[in-house]
Amino acid sequence: MITRIEYCQYLLSSQTNYTITNFADHIEGLSDDKVRRYLVNAKLSPRLIWEHGKGEIIFSPNGKLLFDDSVLDKSYSNNIEEVRYQYSGNAKGVIKGIGVVSCVYVNPEENKFWVVDYRIFNPDKDGLTKIEHVKEMLRNAYHSKKVAFSTVLIGSWYATISILLQIESICKYYYCPIKSNRLEMIVRELGTTVELIL
Repeated sequence: MITRIEYCQYLLSSQTNYTITNFADHIEGLSDDKVRRYLVNAKLSPRLIWEHGKGEIIFSPNGKLLFDDSVLDKSYSNNIEEVRYQYSGNAKGVIKGIGVVSCVYVNPEENKFWVVDYRIFNPDKDGLTKIEHVKEMLRNAYHSKKVAFSTVLIGSWYATISILLQIESICKYYYCPIKSNRLEMIVRELGTTVELIL
């Protein structure tokens, strides 16, 4: 019998190979078919991650919320519903993979971080963009989870007027690189609230 804890520990400890075959090879009496059946029925939802992880987080009034996305390369997968062609910064091009948008809590005093939320990027299923996922996770962290933080850290992809205004509406700071083609518009829309670091 596989438990969530065993599977999560495997994902955390494996550095290069995350396949179910590799997992089965390292557990005596376990086959990849059993792992596959488990994963089909297991739901490792964002809510579950928060419920099990929040007791481990060391919160700070100076905490940071970091939003980023990544693409899990699934170039050889043909039957996974969430797989789609999308741009990967790591691969510096379009690849076949699963897009994941993550919300990470950073405690600068402790020099530690924890994943507090995530979303699978699958617009065919939910109709949401990555920007809408970030806005939803930020709203959730602030209003529902009551996470203590002072600053939001985002990449240039998320430096949009709608996200920056949302951050300002909850009176938090933000740091982000701004693409040159957005700079003039952002300064015009946000005015004196933007401090440019050149």
